[in-house]
Amino acid sequence: MLETAPDTRLLNPVDYAVISQSLQAIAREMGVKLIRSSYSTIVREAQDASAALLDREGNVVAQAELVPLQLCSMSDIFRACARVFPPDTLKEGDFYINSDPYSGGQHLPDVFIYSPIFFDGALIGFAGTVAHHIDLGGGNPGMTPDAVDVHAEGIIFPPSVYNFDRDWSGGPLERFVAANIRVPHQTIGDFYAQFAANAVGVERVRQLARKYGADRLDAAMRELMDYSERRFRAAITDLPDGVYEGEDALDDDGIDDTPLTIKARVEVTGDRISVDYSGTCDQVSCYLNCPWASTVSATLCVAKSVLTDPDIPFNEGMKRPVEITAPTGTIVNPNYPVPVRARTLVAYRCFNAIMKAFARAVPERVVAGGNDTSHSLCFSKLQDGRYKVYHEIYGGGFGAAADHDGCDGIDSILSNCTNAPIETIDADFEHVRILEYGLLTDTGGAGRQRGGVGLYRKFEILQDDVNFASYSDRMRLEPYALDGGREGTLARIELERDGEIIPVSSKQMQVLKKGDVIALYSCGGGGYGDPRDRAPDAVAEDLRNGLISPDAAQRIYGVAAE
Repeated sequence: MLETAPDTRLLNPVDYAVISQSLQAIAREMGVKLIRSSYSTIVREAQDASAALLDREGNVVAQAELVPLQLCSMSDIFRACARVFPPDTLKEGDFYINSDPYSGGQHLPDVFIYSPIFFDGALIGFAGTVAHHIDLGGGNPGMTPDAVDVHAEGIIFPPSVYNFDRDWSGGPLERFVAANIRVPHQTIGDFYAQFAANAVGVERVRQLARKYGADRLDAAMRELMDYSERRFRAAITDLPDGVYEGEDALDDDGIDDTPLTIKARVEVTGDRISVDYSGTCDQVSCYLNCPWASTVSATLCVAKSVLTDPDIPFNEGMKRPVEITAPTGTIVNPNYPVPVRARTLVAYRCFNAIMKAFARAVPERVVAGGNDTSHSLCFSKLQDGRYKVYHEIYGGGFGAAADHDGCDGIDSILSNCTNAPIETIDADFEHVRILEYGLLTDTGGAGRQRGGVGLYRKFEILQDDVNFASYSDRMRLEPYALDGGREGTLARIELERDGEIIPVSSKQMQVLKKGDVIALYSCGGGGYGDPRDRAPDAVAEDLRNGLISPDAAQRIYGVAAE
């Protein structure tokens, strides 16, 4: 166990409190700068981006509360760059960049950029950001469901170092990227938003160094990570030692109907946890494979959400007591060069499998299965020599817990994105508009605590030859319930064409015509506990809010509508 207090010769408790909170505030400010400076709807509105501060060795010290799946592997993706280009070789204006899923990265649209922070000529840390870029080339605008390998999914940035003034600001790297993408005005704009956010982090950390000194700042960084480690280890010791297993599955791979199973074995020993994914299905030929960085992130997200309090900072210290392993060649640790674009679907099943394992140890702390998937829809159109790409990720109902209902119509935990306002979509895109948007009555699984209800969104196609691509899940296997609750409802996508309703598969690509209507109906979350134990007042409130129907209130809960 580490010491319980910082070295007071360098850092007194008051200075530590001010510096540590300042570091977390800087990370949040970086996140705000990134989102407000971006050009694409998926970053500017949906907030599919993240920001963090790292120490001079690349350990994450503080991060913005944005996309958990991106944040939990920031340090590992950094280290892939540092192994090729050591930090002590960097100079002012340099930056690391990495999007290679087989060199520490996640999937190609998530490009990680790290800017070094120098003070009095010495390296004292890094400011890092990641954004989901709306298009980075590849065989299809936005996403490529039929990609045969990772190279068909777009440009790969291997772990590299460049200089902003020489290579990016009108330089050869920026021109190369712009020439290989369909929406350079959006994508290049979002890259500049990343650099702007990094610049904010660099300057704010320098201000701290000027005020408190580099040594004291470094000591505060180390103590903040140690603090998170101590708190997390203490939380682990509250668990009963033992081995706990869980599994979940994707509906299919989009090619046949065979479920793809993810198995997790969680072993708790004292103040340590080990997670092993042995027994998980093999990697697949389509774009569902989950790179190792994403598997690690999903695993750590479960541990953080189940075992710790919200006030514990998520940083490198949280990772120290956790060991994660998986056989290579499995869908959670694939081998090059299989495609990985839709890796979030598998990451969510990792999340579910571990959540089920923890349900055997601490059932009062877990949640039932929820929407837990990325309903990722992309509508693109080439018109007058210019592409318009509208891409968004939609949520659904959250699983219920022992002491509260699941959230209604919200993005799932690994993504944590928001929805784009309808007015923004109308202003930015001429080929698609939203007809309807709302919550779905009777979709949350019944229980003592009700699962969250799903949402629906209907899109009208306004022009011919609109390319529509999607990946989704939970269309065959319902979100699971706990402790006698009922499962959540299934998701579905439908195409209305010439008065006919046509089911759309969860993983597909097709061309739409003017007048078509695409409707997404997302999942409701699973319930927790016997529905007959639900408080009548809670049932009445659900009725008033339209979350359940009078029939369901009477039939399932035994409560008559007034």
